Amino acid sequence: MYGSWVLFILILVSSLPVAAVYIWFRIIKYDFSLIRFLLALLAGAAAFFPALILQDILLLLTIPHGRAALLFEFFIRIAFTEELSRLLILLVFFFISGIIVRESAAGHNQNPAQPLTFNAIKKGTAAGLIAGLGFSILENASYAASGLSAGIILLRVFTAALHGACGSRIGAAAVLFRVNPFQALLRILIATAIHGVFNFMITIPGLFPSIAAYIIAVSALITAILTIHVSKKKETPPESSV
Repeated sequence: MYGSWVLFILILVSSLPVAAVYIWFRIIKYDFSLIRFLLALLAGAAAFFPALILQDILLLLTIPHGRAALLFEFFIRIAFTEELSRLLILLVFFFISGIIVRESAAGHNQNPAQPLTFNAIKKGTAAGLIAGLGFSILENASYAASGLSAGIILLRVFTAALHGACGSRIGAAAVLFRVNPFQALLRILIATAIHGVFNFMITIPGLFPSIAAYIIAVSALITAILTIHVSKKKETPPESSV
């Protein structure tokens, strides 16, 4: 019973950033429907499972001891697999969304072949941010189920900032993947680097490295939020001059 309560409280606390993002979207009147929000959240949670499979597969590889093993663990087996899983799930998510949008446009006699716009990339950023938070909820729930102490688990709640920040870049990459593979790859590498550096810093003994890790995660999340906020401003057409 005690374990069930810990799991419930952790999921509840982990859901607070999701609620905060949704309220923020409504306050700034961001064009992101509740259904799309929930689907992006579900896509992020679904990405947890292929990441887990990939990480188990990479455990079979023989990696030398020392720094090479640490770099492989932090940047490849953990960071890259999670970002790659998010990318794959979000590609499916945007593909399905694109079909729905094209069918809707055709039904209203509109042009279904619209070019990729600035706001489309920013909405990809927003969807990735939400997906990252969904991934974080499921990951924290799995840690709670594994029997870690409540203190460590609650500290892991703050990794929602990391997953949101990295997810936002993966969301933009998923949108750009077809039209600009170089920009998409760049965002994937940046997300993996942020994730890997966070993993590395958080494992170094001492208070300062841990604080630095969370500063990195929060700073990356702030840039993602500013990017989405800019897209909201660009959605408002300029007033026509008389």
